[in-house]
Amino acid sequence: MDIDPQLRDFLTSFRTIAELAARTQAQDVPLLVDALTEHLGVPATQAAVVAKEIVAYRYADYDVALERMAGPDAGLLGLGGGDQRHHMSLADMIGADWARVPLGQVDWTNVPINATETRRALSLGIRLFSYQGQPVAVLQRRRSRMHGNGTGVIEVLCADADVANALLEEATTSSTRDSLLRGNIISLELSGFEGEGDGYRFLPRPHVGAEDVILPPGVLDRVSGHVVGIAEHAATLRAHGQHLKRGVLLYGPPGTGKTHTVRHLLSVTPGHTAMLLSGATLQMVGQATAIARHLQPAILVLEDCDLVAMQRDLTPGGNPLLFEVLDAIDGLAADADVAFLLTTNRVDVLEEALAQRPGRVDLSVEIPLPDEAARRRLLELYGRAVGFGAATLDDLARRSDERTASFFKELVRRAVLYAAEAGEEPADAHLVAAFEALQADRAELQHRTDSGFYEEER
Repeated sequence: MDIDPQLRDFLTSFRTIAELAARTQAQDVPLLVDALTEHLGVPATQAAVVAKEIVAYRYADYDVALERMAGPDAGLLGLGGGDQRHHMSLADMIGADWARVPLGQVDWTNVPINATETRRALSLGIRLFSYQGQPVAVLQRRRSRMHGNGTGVIEVLCADADVANALLEEATTSSTRDSLLRGNIISLELSGFEGEGDGYRFLPRPHVGAEDVILPPGVLDRVSGHVVGIAEHAATLRAHGQHLKRGVLLYGPPGTGKTHTVRHLLSVTPGHTAMLLSGATLQMVGQATAIARHLQPAILVLEDCDLVAMQRDLTPGGNPLLFEVLDAIDGLAADADVAFLLTTNRVDVLEEALAQRPGRVDLSVEIPLPDEAARRRLLELYGRAVGFGAATLDDLARRSDERTASFFKELVRRAVLYAAEAGEEPADAHLVAAFEALQADRAELQHRTDSGFYEEER
């Protein structure tokens, strides 16, 4: 290719200036490549680099494993060079003429390890130690959403590639065996910021006793026995060749207590790792199932699963997410102590292959609208801190046919609000007023729907 002579002269001069700047920097600032060469005993540019990408919620696990493997006498190197260091591979840092990465400060960060605690972890830096008799350098980099895709990266530099691979394998085994995720409740996320923007969020374990779950007689016992009872007898079932993997489907109208029932099950299984998926995050079911398999006993909650598990003929070309759900359930070994908890408001549109095949969902339980006795218990439950009169509760329970559990929770909240606005203590009159207001709101909404109001407005 012909290049204009003036342009060629300019490029030659520019390269000379860049090389001069690099040599000047090398004289004034210690370079990463030189420090690594000194530690390895061979030119760093000739050593093998083996890398592994880590999802954000496993970063703390690997930090613990590598800190333990390195030992208390390990050296630490920090990296200079500004933001470029967040994007460069270790091979580029030591091998590219344009890089010339200087030494700098080690970067640390606080990584969540449960709903209330964090761990100080190496965010960007290199551990120097020996492994299997060979000097190694291990780069740790935690990428936030600002500097990448929310993943972490481990890169091992060693003269022997087999040693580097063995180090990563041991770190993986150790990080899983001693995982900080074990026993936590984890909600996988698609977006957010900082800790929540890394694709996950730890949730506190709820405290919902059986007395706080108002269901028809025997329903809670059936569900709890299938989820909790099987886990309690896992050793016996395994010894007799029986499967542990199980699926429970809770279905019924919105607001009847499906999620509340799930919260109770999470309350009584403190040793279980729980993964929560709902809405768009249902597409991450494969990833969540892998975590559950490694950290069993585990519970995998798929809320509103009808969003992806619709019958195939309702979605042109099939539903890819449905197949992911089916593959995730089918892919687990029969002796995996993992319970799938699915909830839906639309059991009528659920794919038969999900709801009716043994080994996927083997217990389907309806969470119905509460009857009068259940409505009375709900009023007592949500009003126990207020103390409404028994006659008023009896009357409202009788008059509130076809109302959900969430209706009664809002009813009591609104009664207390009415009392606060009036500067009074909550009383029966406030509860009745709130009931009449909610009834009126419902009647107005029904009228607008029946009259085609929203269709006309549109």
